[in-house]
Amino acid sequence: MSAKFSLIISILSISTLSLAQNNSNPPFIPIGTEAYLQWERLPYQSIGMRGYMRSTYDRTGNNRRADASHYLYQESDTFNVALDVENPGIIYFMRTNHFHGSPWHYEVDGHDFLVKETATDDPVDAKSKFDHTTFIPETLFPNPLTWTWAITKGADLMWVPIPFEESLRLAYSRTLYGTGYYIYHSFPKGVDYLSPPLSSWDKKAPNPKVLDLINRSGTDLTAGISELISTPKDFEINPYEKIKIAEFSGTRMIRSIEFKIPRSQALAFGKNRLLITWDHRWDASVDVPLDLFFGAGHLYNPEQKEYLVKGFPSHICYDSDFVYLSCFWPMPFFEHASFELQERSGQHFQNVHVTIKSKLLEEAPSSLSYFHATYSDHPQPKPGQDLTFLDTEITEGGGDWSGKFVGMSWIFSHNGVLRTLEGDPRFFFDDSKTPQGWGTGSEEWGGGGDYWGGLNMTIPFAGHPVGKQAKMAEDTLDLLNSAYRFLIADYFPFGKRAKINLEHGGQNTEAEHYEGVVYWYGAPYATLHLTDDLNVINKADAKFHHYQSPTAERPYELVSRYELGPDTDVRSGFVHDGHEEENINSQLYFPAESDSVTVMRGVTTFRITLDPDNLGVLLRRKFDYQYPNQKARVSVRDASAVNSVWMDAGIWYTPGSNTCYFSYPPGRSFTEAELSPTNPEIVTSNRRWREEEFLIGHQLTSGIKALDIKIEWIPDEKELFPETPFPQKSGWSEARYWIYCYKLPR
Repeated sequence: MSAKFSLIISILSISTLSLAQNNSNPPFIPIGTEAYLQWERLPYQSIGMRGYMRSTYDRTGNNRRADASHYLYQESDTFNVALDVENPGIIYFMRTNHFHGSPWHYEVDGHDFLVKETATDDPVDAKSKFDHTTFIPETLFPNPLTWTWAITKGADLMWVPIPFEESLRLAYSRTLYGTGYYIYHSFPKGVDYLSPPLSSWDKKAPNPKVLDLINRSGTDLTAGISELISTPKDFEINPYEKIKIAEFSGTRMIRSIEFKIPRSQALAFGKNRLLITWDHRWDASVDVPLDLFFGAGHLYNPEQKEYLVKGFPSHICYDSDFVYLSCFWPMPFFEHASFELQERSGQHFQNVHVTIKSKLLEEAPSSLSYFHATYSDHPQPKPGQDLTFLDTEITEGGGDWSGKFVGMSWIFSHNGVLRTLEGDPRFFFDDSKTPQGWGTGSEEWGGGGDYWGGLNMTIPFAGHPVGKQAKMAEDTLDLLNSAYRFLIADYFPFGKRAKINLEHGGQNTEAEHYEGVVYWYGAPYATLHLTDDLNVINKADAKFHHYQSPTAERPYELVSRYELGPDTDVRSGFVHDGHEEENINSQLYFPAESDSVTVMRGVTTFRITLDPDNLGVLLRRKFDYQYPNQKARVSVRDASAVNSVWMDAGIWYTPGSNTCYFSYPPGRSFTEAELSPTNPEIVTSNRRWREEEFLIGHQLTSGIKALDIKIEWIPDEKELFPETPFPQKSGWSEARYWIYCYKLPR
């Protein structure tokens, strides 16, 4: 097909899309266990919600104690707070290193609940005592929604959805190696598009149907789906040839892709390239090496495992004669789909079989998005800079994209160097300069701990399927290490841009060769639109927006950085797991910026412009993070309506500050340190700029052109730890506000 004709088809598709009926309500979002049971809805836009990943990362930007034991604050020796949220939401994931920190406090809507692990009460030589451990109570935290270090080779992983209507806190009873990262979804107050409606955790066992579904990982997940059409094909391919293996017309949803390859050809075949193009678009939305797409860095299987990858949305399975590569990500299209294979290894392959299953789709395209798998190669990482595996602003021709980030499969070393895993995952969405997702390391992102003990593991949503440490390698192929992370309920939605980064090493110092595939859903338009912005210090801007803040203090200029890169450029070595780590000059890569800012301890009001066709609003604020626990009540009213009354929109809360509480108890032995009292230490970062978000539900904003915002500061007297206040008194800091409206295309 000519490029000109492809462009015409794309324009026609956009024209058809623009005529679609714009719903007055956002598409419904399945939540809780329904997010798993209705995972076929992943391609649908999630309007009016956000996903966040918080963690115990080293606040100074280094890798202190491998990003462990950095807490927002401490209330008592056995209540060390790592996550603090005040708005409606659901926590979908929690990861800790082994059982460290347990018993864990799950405080949901003000009600505390203790969760333990088998080794909690007897941590002495736990690795030699236990070959099987569980979460306690196991009825509430069953496998396969939970996995412990005996299987994962180092981590306790929890995927049980826990909803909260007003607040959630996670706190550790012990602080030795208290590392963790947590993924939760946040919703505006009072919205009506969640299914089922959000209600506080009922402390009941998860729906058995969810356990049955996840336990089907490694099998054909399309079994039981009605009206599927199977399209099989046998083929062969010549060296460097590019062939079409399937083509579809109409409006359909792809539900599975499976390759069957003779086992003798598998290793080389895995390096061939799969290309999938939707609706005659100019670029392929899937353009990836086969092996990495299905979850592994290669198809080398010297240990004769049945599964190299036993994941939920994809798996790699072996029998005596064949290798089966199976993928079940739902993939909608509206006019046409083309599947191509490109031979890349210079070999001839025959007796290859592919089966693609699809079903009819009767949905308007305005609420759906295409499946993408974006490949990137990073042979020479630059010192001090994160590796970017996806930036939707420049992929597939660039521009605005909206959808969901749903996972990764990546190679992190070709040389068996696992210390590069100390690098953190950092995710940025929709122009934010503060990551909405920040983890404790790419090893943890892949579901491991302690570098998986140098071993491999594969579970439904995370794994380290191939590779060994250099000292354990028996073949050069063993030196190539890869991991995967699939996000089914714990995905990250975005409205105009997604940027997915990994550090290479604790301070971006490692030189390992990375490759990666990012899985995401995206439609080629924005669902978040910037409609207004306010610089509260600029007098003309403040006057135009009716900005009033009677208690605001005198503005001051702040020259600082956002929370990226180490605090200083002074080399400071320290040891982790026997490896020397160094801090390098990072200011070259993450420069400081100057802006003016104020702090108030009263009420701020201002007026903002909206698109009246909006489906809700996202406010973003830039502020000075040295002021701890910034909390305010947000109210809104229609600025153009006569006698309009203020309506409560919820609590805007940013826990902690650039000062955190660090505790890593000393001890002559591991057990002594594990059971020792906390060892408080104050850690303050010199990076103070931060951006945070607040969601306002569509029921308060739809049809409104101008909205008045009222922010009422709520004093917070929390101490950093008992008898030790934060260095600064709490207050509401504000420099700039950005106003985004959610909107689906007509």
